[in-house]
Amino acid sequence: MDGVFEALGDPVRRHLLEALAEGEQPAGRLVDAVRARAPISQPAVSQHLRVLREAGLVRVRADGTRRLYAVDPEGTAAARAWLDRITDPLAAFAQPLDALETELARGRRARRAAPGGAADAAPDAEPGAGGAGMRSGERGDRLA
Repeated sequence: MDGVFEALGDPVRRHLLEALAEGEQPAGRLVDAVRARAPISQPAVSQHLRVLREAGLVRVRADGTRRLYAVDPEGTAAARAWLDRITDPLAAFAQPLDALETELARGRRARRAAPGGAADAAPDAEPGAGGAGMRSGERGDRLA
């Protein structure tokens, strides 16, 4: 992902990506699209395309004598993943927390189903909190 955001810092490169968002395009059509906005030479557009390619945002393939450019989904996915980590730093914990919630629910169901379990305790008692919800051998002390 090196250089992705540096590559996107140039307005010509951003415009090239916008043009490529419509689908694969030959180099000549991309030059025309950029020239419609600003005077620029074909070699300059080629240099911008090279920077986008090296950053992993664009891929190129040969079709006879033409070079066809397209957005590289892997490069844009890497940039999107990096942005997601910045905007939602807790996203990585979503699945493990969902799994923990499932395990806790299983434990509650198992305790209710067990003889002498939570079903026999006082309705407001929290297991481990002391009082009627405690079984023999459990500690009732909690950190404040």
